[in-house]
Amino acid sequence: MYSKSEAASIKKEFWTSFGAYMKPILNADAQSINWVNYKTGIKNIFFRTDVDNKKASISIELKHSSGEERKEVYEKLLSMKVIFDEYVFGEWIWLAEAYDEDGSEMSKIYTNITEVNIFNKSDWPRIISFFKQNLISLDLFWCMVKAHFE
Repeated sequence: MYSKSEAASIKKEFWTSFGAYMKPILNADAQSINWVNYKTGIKNIFFRTDVDNKKASISIELKHSSGEERKEVYEKLLSMKVIFDEYVFGEWIWLAEAYDEDGSEMSKIYTNITEVNIFNKSDWPRIISFFKQNLISLDLFWCMVKAHFE
């Protein structure tokens, strides 16, 4: 078991390592990007990465305050699922209604891997590979469809 400060230090080290690993990789528009804190450029649409002591996940989160607007954006993404599936691999779960850690309603599209632990450095290559593959493919998809959300 780690103290709070030890756990925070390990998490910081992981995200710093991941950021350094991804830094030389350009996005689909051949521009430098902060992969750790990916900006979609569209208000209320977020790409999130998360890892804990059981799993790593990557998601698209729609956090519009208006349920109607969020539903419209989700339906628009859902209508582009064929394109999504061309660029993004693996099994993704599509949830029209979900809740974040604060209990706020959102829509979420995500995938994860299990049996990885951020506190086990031998798991880091698998986690980083998972994030890299999915962030790059999400970026390619987003470059193709972003204009539809502007």
